[in-house]
Amino acid sequence: MEGGRHSISLDNREKLAANGITDILSFDEEAIVAQTERGILIIRGSSLHIDSLDLEKGSLVADGDIAALTYDSDEKDKGGIFARLFR
Repeated sequence: MEGGRHSISLDNREKLAANGITDILSFDEEAIVAQTERGILIIRGSSLHIDSLDLEKGSLVADGDIAALTYDSDEKDKGGIFARLFR
């Protein structure tokens, strides 16, 4: 896959720090959907909050009860990312 650098750090499944973030597509207390330089990242859990976001630097810090991290590189497959998110 083409793209720049992207990394994630997860501490105790409660605090996530990521770089290579280019956009936030959606967010609520159960999911944060971020466009990264390496594809779409879906962060699922409960009580999720974005602590800081700096798109110029490409950084995201989020906290909450993080249950899953998933990448989706093809939005068009199987009805798109949002169709799968809200099944």
